[in-house]
Amino acid sequence: MPPSKLWFVRAGEGAAHVADFLAQSFVGIGWGELGVVSRDTTDQQLEGAMNAAYPDDKPGSRKVWLGMVRRFVRDIEKGDGVMTYDPEQRRYFLGEVDSDLEQRPHALPRARRVRWTHQVERDTLSAPTRNGLGSIATLFQVGPDAREEVWSKAAPLGAAPQPSPPVPAPAPADGAESQVLADTAAKADGLIEDRILALAWDDLQELFAGILRAMGYRARVSPPGGDRGVDIFASPDGLGLEEPRIFVEVKHHKAKMDAPALRSFLGGRKQGDRCVYVSTGGFTKEARYEADRASVPLQLVDLERLRELLLDSYERLAPETRALVPLKRLYWPDA
Repeated sequence: MPPSKLWFVRAGEGAAHVADFLAQSFVGIGWGELGVVSRDTTDQQLEGAMNAAYPDDKPGSRKVWLGMVRRFVRDIEKGDGVMTYDPEQRRYFLGEVDSDLEQRPHALPRARRVRWTHQVERDTLSAPTRNGLGSIATLFQVGPDAREEVWSKAAPLGAAPQPSPPVPAPAPADGAESQVLADTAAKADGLIEDRILALAWDDLQELFAGILRAMGYRARVSPPGGDRGVDIFASPDGLGLEEPRIFVEVKHHKAKMDAPALRSFLGGRKQGDRCVYVSTGGFTKEARYEADRASVPLQLVDLERLRELLLDSYERLAPETRALVPLKRLYWPDA
């Protein structure tokens, strides 16, 4: 009968130590600079050792690492199930913890001996289980549904690989992967907006000017000074001799901009002008009504729209503009 608990232990970054795990019959975790840690090590002692060993790392990261070390040292018990993953073979390996905590002369020095007994082909598992096992955490306890499926599809170690089931065409009814994508995209959008909000006011001006340049305009930011009503000017030639002439006002605060602010900005604009009002705090309903009835074309850009414009033009932005909100591309399987 399979063990009632199943722990996933990742074999280092990129599964670099999975061959050692299997050949030497153990699992281990790092943070060797902590020194010797045992079940008798108190939380206060462990936290102090972590802070002393990794003073330059973020407090949040140290907190996560503490939790993993604590679980490996205290929560895993002899007789528990354990698994790891070999990405090259696309195969999970399962076994049973066969010792208490040990210290090893290895890159992952905190260790427990393991009796490896079974293997599971990744492609035989359902999408929800694969997603659950795809956590980047070094150590976590596998949930009951995934644990049951993994053991039900496990074959004895060294058995011929099970044939992978045919990959079905994506079906709208199975929304597991699309839900993960939607959740990831929503989190990414929120984090990008947080980065934008964290910019200084003058950096936000430079960001929007960079977006206009990526669109093919020549844009210049007005020099510091009094309230001129125009923070950025752009046009095809940069001089305003060619239309459209684009006037931009940038407001970077939490308050929503109201209709009087828009009317003040629009004062003096003439035919051929185009106006953009950027407000990270958004706009009141009356301000949006004022924009609809303006005598010259006026675009309102709130935080969400600014994030969309940034992403649409990101690949064309100049390096100095990208540096204001550095982003990393994420590839996802196409439906």
